[in-house]
Amino acid sequence: MLRIQATQGAAMCACPGTGAPRLVYARPLCGASARGGCRAVVAVSSEMLVWTLVVAAAARLWAPVGASQLCRIRTVRTGKVFNVIQQVQGDVLYFQSGTRLIKHACDKNIALYLGKHVFLTKDNFESSLLPLTIPTSMTVGVPEVTSAHFANALLLLVVNGKVYTYAYKEDVWQTATGIQHPVSHISGDNCCFVGNTFCTEINNSIFAYSRGEQVSQTTIYSSENGGISFTNFTFKNQAGLAGSLGGIFYFHSLSQIGLLLVNSGKGLFVYSEQPLDRSPGLAFSYDQPLDVFLCPGLRGFLILWSEKTLLVSPNSGQLFETVQVHKGSQVLSTSISRLNISIHSITANEHTLAVLTKEDALYFGSLEFLSNSIIQLPEGSVWFPEAVLMFSGVGMLDILTPLPDAAFPTFDMQKCALNVQAALMDPVLQVKECKIELLESTLESEMYTIDMNSKLNLSFTLIPRLGMSPIPLVMVSNPYSLGLQASIYEEADNTFEGNIVYKLDIDLKQQHHSGRASPNFTSSIRRPTISTLTVDIANREISCVDMKPQSMLISVGCDLEKKIVVQNKISACSKGILNPVELQKNYSYVIEKEFYDSSYQGQRSDEDLVVQYSYKDLGCPRLVYYDTPWKPVIELWRKSDFQEVVSAEYVLLEVNGVFTYSYAMTAGSASCLSQPQNWTSVLETSSKKGPFSWNRENYISCRDSSSNLTALEWPDVQYQVLGGLTDNEIIFDQRNGFYIFHLSIVDPYYSYCQLETTFSIYVYGAYPRRAIPPEAAIVLLVSGLLLAVWLAHLVLHTKEGHRCQQCCASLCCCGCARARHRSPARAEHGASE
Repeated sequence: MLRIQATQGAAMCACPGTGAPRLVYARPLCGASARGGCRAVVAVSSEMLVWTLVVAAAARLWAPVGASQLCRIRTVRTGKVFNVIQQVQGDVLYFQSGTRLIKHACDKNIALYLGKHVFLTKDNFESSLLPLTIPTSMTVGVPEVTSAHFANALLLLVVNGKVYTYAYKEDVWQTATGIQHPVSHISGDNCCFVGNTFCTEINNSIFAYSRGEQVSQTTIYSSENGGISFTNFTFKNQAGLAGSLGGIFYFHSLSQIGLLLVNSGKGLFVYSEQPLDRSPGLAFSYDQPLDVFLCPGLRGFLILWSEKTLLVSPNSGQLFETVQVHKGSQVLSTSISRLNISIHSITANEHTLAVLTKEDALYFGSLEFLSNSIIQLPEGSVWFPEAVLMFSGVGMLDILTPLPDAAFPTFDMQKCALNVQAALMDPVLQVKECKIELLESTLESEMYTIDMNSKLNLSFTLIPRLGMSPIPLVMVSNPYSLGLQASIYEEADNTFEGNIVYKLDIDLKQQHHSGRASPNFTSSIRRPTISTLTVDIANREISCVDMKPQSMLISVGCDLEKKIVVQNKISACSKGILNPVELQKNYSYVIEKEFYDSSYQGQRSDEDLVVQYSYKDLGCPRLVYYDTPWKPVIELWRKSDFQEVVSAEYVLLEVNGVFTYSYAMTAGSASCLSQPQNWTSVLETSSKKGPFSWNRENYISCRDSSSNLTALEWPDVQYQVLGGLTDNEIIFDQRNGFYIFHLSIVDPYYSYCQLETTFSIYVYGAYPRRAIPPEAAIVLLVSGLLLAVWLAHLVLHTKEGHRCQQCCASLCCCGCARARHRSPARAEHGASE
């Protein structure tokens, strides 16, 4: 019979009949206890005794006898079964300030372990890992990591004061450019909606800075391309801020940049944009450097922590709350700083928080808007010096510890997997059951857009437990931008068990248009913003682990599914003026040199221009009669649905520089208070030259009394803006032919989108220009008539005229006599014939 003498991690056994000891490696499944003995999967090996003793010693070091049954322990050794020995190349990175775990917010399998060694996993630590190294050529000295962040598919690391990017899929290291001074930290956030340009901007926004320097003197760097390159960034009124820098962050859920200012043992957040730039956050105690953890999900939750401090903010640093500590139903303390415990590691996902202390205690809590508390889970030996916490799923918590191997350079990962929901069911904890059976929406975990003057309707289903009356809690992370109105009602039918089914309807509208907020409260309407909507239960029990709040991202900005189309009811093809078949055969036309200017200044060109007509992009041109004032009819569409006829202000410019048209109104007739913009002034000040220069970003209304435009000095100048409050129109010169116009909506209060389109028209009905100008023809005609009248006067009323009349009369008499003399001879000749 096989006899096993067990210790945690290794065993010696004797084979029957021989008594010769053989080596056994025991891999514990859930730890051992003094009462329960050791449960192990035993693998018999023929390796040397010395190697086994080393493994056993290491196992004793990392998994001491008496480990708790709180979680299921297993050691990941994948990658070693084929005896493939990998070598460590480059400088081994390390992290000096304890242990941290940074998980990729969007790819749940990617995470970074920071400790005495640094490990990057692509499979959620399900394989043995080599320590992460940086190429020796890229750094100087001992490569200490002080900060790290995942940005899209890049890992950003601050090593010895420099920022490096590591493309882990391609295994490529690069040094970030643009940073001239040493930095200690980087910060950013993550948005996980694939293919959304707004999310891409969030992921690419990165700060690099040196924590602890004086704010007024430090240099802050920002990146808009995911950390590849940086430029200098100046925070609003940075030179006037007194105190040191505790960090700077993009708070996208609040559409603000927040700077943590530390002064005289107090910390507070100051903000960059209206209206929070006038009201900093609530001050809190800041006795030692605090790590700032931005919880994933863009809900606005922040966790500030150190060994003796744990603070939570539900609104991006405006207010901070201490975290109550519970043990069973007993409140141990209203703040963790009042207890004689030291925080070793924390982790958080979108809605829950876990804390591991050096006193070998594990705490779990939920992130709520109204209150935050953590409860101590059943006691057990789960703390190790290199341990970190990681949520691996809803209600699933892993305690990770890297284990060195004497025979391989790779490290094993010891995982202690804990089902939090099961642990909370321990009667000792006296946790109340969850009040709700169901809280769901088919629209959860999505991103929606509310454009200017638009609204959004969402619906949720709530089913409470029998006899319970939970109160739904609807919150937006950015109330300065997004307003809401909620209503709840009972459905007609209950569940089979008799539970009441409630429907919660939420109407969302831009706060500026809600009619319930002061203009001083709202964000600037011209600036796109973002907010997260969260539907939760007030004072939700900690046992509602699987019943997570419903949240979704709301972009108050450009709806990319909108577009504008110029109406084309009467085209040159439908009237037979142009042939669509010919237009599709590489059709081209000529613009005479006197009619266009490629620099858009209205000057005559040196040569004619041949234009290739793109029927695919422009279709058949709209038909316009030259002698009738005209303006386009613009339609707004969303996807394939017609929305409305656009009445907002817009501008037109002929893309080839044709200038044979003018505007019906002047600055004076348009009721301008200041000198209006025109294409000449816009092109002079814009970095872009051409039809795309004038848009909603740089448009200034001449009727805005607070604008920076100059006073109205030339009221007779043409007013080149159409639509809006005026009836301005285009007047074409006497020229038939094509015009290709670029149209841009410039009204900044119509949509956050840059609504643009290009279309063509064909002007007809203009007679050919005369060789002699009409003015000259009129002068010649009048002169001729006057000359004829003067000659008649001379003939009839002067002596010379009478002589001329007598001369003409004598000439006429002679002519008549000759005629009579010839007539008889002609008659005789005819008779003879």
